[in-house]
Amino acid sequence: MPIQVAVLQESRPQEKRVAMVPAVADKLSKLGCNISMLSGAGLASKLPDSAYSNVNFVTSAEQLLADADIVLAVQPPTTSQIALLKPGAILISFVYQHKEADLTRLLCDKNITSFAMEQVPRISRAQAMDALSSQAALAGYYAALLGATQLARILPMMTTAVGSIRPARCLVMGLGVAGLQALATARRLGAITEGYDVRPETKEQAESLGAKFVDTGVDARGEGGYARELTQDEKDKIASVVTQHIQQADIVITTAAIPGRPSPKLISKAQVEGMKLGAVIIDLAAEGGGNCEYSVPGETIQQGQISIVAPLNVPSMLAEHASELYAKNLLNLLQLFVIDGEIKLDWQDEVLAKTVLTHQGEIKPAAVKAALTQQQ
Repeated sequence: MPIQVAVLQESRPQEKRVAMVPAVADKLSKLGCNISMLSGAGLASKLPDSAYSNVNFVTSAEQLLADADIVLAVQPPTTSQIALLKPGAILISFVYQHKEADLTRLLCDKNITSFAMEQVPRISRAQAMDALSSQAALAGYYAALLGATQLARILPMMTTAVGSIRPARCLVMGLGVAGLQALATARRLGAITEGYDVRPETKEQAESLGAKFVDTGVDARGEGGYARELTQDEKDKIASVVTQHIQQADIVITTAAIPGRPSPKLISKAQVEGMKLGAVIIDLAAEGGGNCEYSVPGETIQQGQISIVAPLNVPSMLAEHASELYAKNLLNLLQLFVIDGEIKLDWQDEVLAKTVLTHQGEIKPAAVKAALTQQQ
């Protein structure tokens, strides 16, 4: 009997992505899966029902989920959607268990095997499944465009009959996937680029993109490819070096986010108040409260003559390509356990073992289990 795969229609505000695109649906069907979606689920990503050739479209959530063996989504499902799932069903989506404690407990109570896409391990073998990285690359690209459109000047040098215009200066703070893509895009648009990160190994990456690296002498490498929390002395040392670069920049893009924790503050109010007139800050860490002390998540504000943009869910603004990349991430994960038309979960597989959130009524990651137990 074919594996029944259901793709949820996203319902959260500002979410335009969809977890399945036509090309991936074709490949998934060849693995022995029957795919079902709600009619119109892809419209926000410019994908009408007619674009899909290997998908069954239904008109109600009950039809979609009642017999689903595997459920795919971008954002965490609603409690009402989880209630419709049969025990033992598999859910694959972002879950954000640190914010969704009740939902995580409900997944346990319903005996749902859930894989949280934010937990995909950052190892070479899992790169093709790393949805955080695929979506961050798009966010970094779009951040540079946002900066260019908010700035009341052009980015490249231009020579005209009445003289030359100097190129804009762009500083990117946080050189993960999003930051490096922001650097590359700003460079292609003609800006003079600088990159800063507390992890010194990012220097070579920044310089390979034609950017100058801002070296503060502080090493804050942490676990899992993320930066660790800084001490106050380290913060003061960094601030003394970085302030002058912030205040020389026309555009500052910040990307420092730590999953499950508030975003670190990289730009103080005092630093903002010393910035060039007309400068722009693009804060990509707004989901965690923002990297700038003035940032208001989801809003663009003016602080004097400085524009501070703190957009939410930036990948959704590029929904067509974001959906395509995310769907490919899901396919690569599914191929680990959908084998010969059957579901075969191998818990010796490092990717599956580290990505699973709940299974057989238990929260699997010890740290998550401990955190949710303390909240009760």
